Amino acid sequence: MSTYEVAHIHEQGQHMIIIPLNSNFAKKTQDDQIKIKNSLQACANDAKLKGVVVPVWKDGNNMMFIAPPNWHAFYKSVSWDWVITNLNKTLTCH
Repeated sequence: MSTYEVAHIHEQGQHMIIIPLNSNFAKKTQDDQIKIKNSLQACANDAKLKGVVVPVWKDGNNMMFIAPPNWHAFYKSVSWDWVITNLNKTLTCH
């Protein structure tokens, strides 16, 4: 069982589930990153959290993310500190 603090927000008319992950996430293959994102999305769906999961992680002073292309401008405009400040729910995955 894994537990994540998430920022469940409504931005740009969309429900977003932002999940901060350890920076080691960057070392995973793109395929593994997508599998993890899909697993987190299934977990969020099971928990009845409305929205699209967006994993985020730190890469030096930058915040990296996996998000739909039309959301990239938003994610480039917010910081890691903004995400941490907006954590408002706990997601437990089995």
